[in-house]
Amino acid sequence: MKTFELQTKSFEFVNITAQVREAVAAAGVEEGLCCVYCPHTTAAITINENADPDVLHDLKMALSDTFPNREEFLHAEGNSHAHMKSSVVGTSELIPISGGKLVLGTWQGIYFCEFDGPRTRKFYVQVIGS
Repeated sequence: MKTFELQTKSFEFVNITAQVREAVAAAGVEEGLCCVYCPHTTAAITINENADPDVLHDLKMALSDTFPNREEFLHAEGNSHAHMKSSVVGTSELIPISGGKLVLGTWQGIYFCEFDGPRTRKFYVQVIGS
């Protein structure tokens, strides 16, 4: 398993596709699966459009509208909205590997989603060969 660390801002999507591709190449697996996992409760991993930055803007806006920070929340840290975003987006993605490469669509990228930064975060890449 490969561990990556990154510094995040308050609320952002960080494109981690290149790091995941490097981990797959280093593993030398031709056919298999790649699991990208985030061990945080206020962050997530997603696959989405990587060509038009407006998509990420729209995702951020929609998540903020759907899960605003509310005074009524009881969680003492004041970041319940970030926990909700993480739960909905999810903490991992499983991507097929074929011919030694990730099987992603033309416009797809892998993103680390920060909902409660700035923070020092980790994510893990586990490559499994068949």
